[in-house]
Amino acid sequence: MIIKQPTENEKSQYDKLVPHPIQSWEWGEFRWKTGIKVIRRGIYQGRNLVSGFQLTIHPLPFSGLTIGYLPKGPLPNKSIIDELVKIGKAENCIFIKIEPNSKKFPISNFQFPISNTKLVKSPHPLFTPYTFEIDLTKSEEELMAKMKEKTRYNIRLAQRHGVKVVEDNSNQAFETYLKLYWETCRRQKFYAHDEKYHQLMWQALKPSGIAHLLIAYYSPPKTNNSLPLAAWILFLFNDVLYYPYGASSSEYRNLMASNLMMWEAIRFGKTHGAKTFDLWGSLGPTPNPKDPWYGFHRFKEGYSGKLVELIGSYDLILKPLIYPLYNLAQDLRWLVLKLKAQRWT
Repeated sequence: MIIKQPTENEKSQYDKLVPHPIQSWEWGEFRWKTGIKVIRRGIYQGRNLVSGFQLTIHPLPFSGLTIGYLPKGPLPNKSIIDELVKIGKAENCIFIKIEPNSKKFPISNFQFPISNTKLVKSPHPLFTPYTFEIDLTKSEEELMAKMKEKTRYNIRLAQRHGVKVVEDNSNQAFETYLKLYWETCRRQKFYAHDEKYHQLMWQALKPSGIAHLLIAYYSPPKTNNSLPLAAWILFLFNDVLYYPYGASSSEYRNLMASNLMMWEAIRFGKTHGAKTFDLWGSLGPTPNPKDPWYGFHRFKEGYSGKLVELIGSYDLILKPLIYPLYNLAQDLRWLVLKLKAQRWT
């Protein structure tokens, strides 16, 4: 096995082999444009490219130190771990966070093949260890029949009131998405990336056909207005549909536009040949009703996807004396962000 930087001519082949859209070549180019260093590697058997991965390098201000992040990549073998150690030392990383796109079952006994370094379960995972997956190879009738009764009712309620969902990848539609996104952030009081991040992401992933925008509209009676009630960005990548970004209006929430949006997203995925719909994270099998994400979890659960557990998030520690200090600083940072979000109105 040989691990080296792939060439631009191998872009298309690389994209077909990596396991997730945020491992795509296009995602890497997007992250470069946000000012983050991206290191991309191809994995070769002889001259044949058989897999690949990319990680981002995040500098810590005023320290000369960095953090590496490898999300949703392949399950690491010893060669990949050795390459990460090499990269981490060259980039002066305190550690590299690894979040493989691999399910915990049936590989529950998996052990990372490492030596002469330390890898621990991360205290600060970025992706949730669980997600829902919907089997899009089933018919629409089968999928509808499996849903929770309340979910089916809400879908039909939105349809009865004339809510319509359309794909619209225009610049105007994207501005509508941004407006609803910030409205949702304020209402839900959660921290989010800035506008530039979303714009650069859209500019990088839309031309490749990865990113698509769906908007749900409603026309109130006796008006000529068409109001956007929900807007979702979906990723379509290697026969899998993903739901990474969603937003909704505070108006007409009783019309259940988001329920219809999920159903139309399912239909969109089937139309475009996706075999699986990954809902991009959830709580676990026994969610706490007091968890701030509980409502979102229950919303996704209504579509009766399969709850799957991933193997989780690990930190490959390269500077063991500094690593605990970094984690303490992270705990304080997230406390400040939560307090800041709670002040939003």
